[in-house]
Amino acid sequence: MRVLPLQPPYDADTAATLQKWMTPGSTAEPLALFRILLQNPQLSERLRSVGAGILGKSSRIGIRDREILIDRVCARCRCEYEWGVHVAAFGAAARLSPEAITATVTGAASDPAWTASDRRLIRLADELHDTARLSDELWEELAQCYSNAELLELISIVGFYHLISYVANASQAPLESWAARFP
Repeated sequence: MRVLPLQPPYDADTAATLQKWMTPGSTAEPLALFRILLQNPQLSERLRSVGAGILGKSSRIGIRDREILIDRVCARCRCEYEWGVHVAAFGAAARLSPEAITATVTGAASDPAWTASDRRLIRLADELHDTARLSDELWEELAQCYSNAELLELISIVGFYHLISYVANASQAPLESWAARFP
């Protein structure tokens, strides 16, 4: 590990800030990534705000679409840490089959685990990852299913989870014991 996560006991301010990162009412130990990020409190708060918007009730994107994107981005970035956390925490709620979860890591957009809608999301994650752009063809396909506001959020999800993957990978965040592992 390059950056060691903060360890308990936490002072009152640190404990309160870490609790903001966690699901309301959670009694679990705050994630290692959160405890790494909190070593820069100003950055931590800015990232928490964006993450809460993506994962919260104000999001325009449904959980399945969101988690397909997040899992694919993290897999493409080879970020087992964040991929595993999301698969374990949200995979069932997103109704991702074991085949779909595996396909986020090993499959292509044409994988039989994906619906037509899922394939567009995989292509979105892959095109942005590979080129930092979207083809006109894919944009037109997505625009038939999503509003401009939703398209901007989809793109932002991809970008945000690249950032999170970079932080987790570069800091060598230790894998959570309960999280899923890459197939």
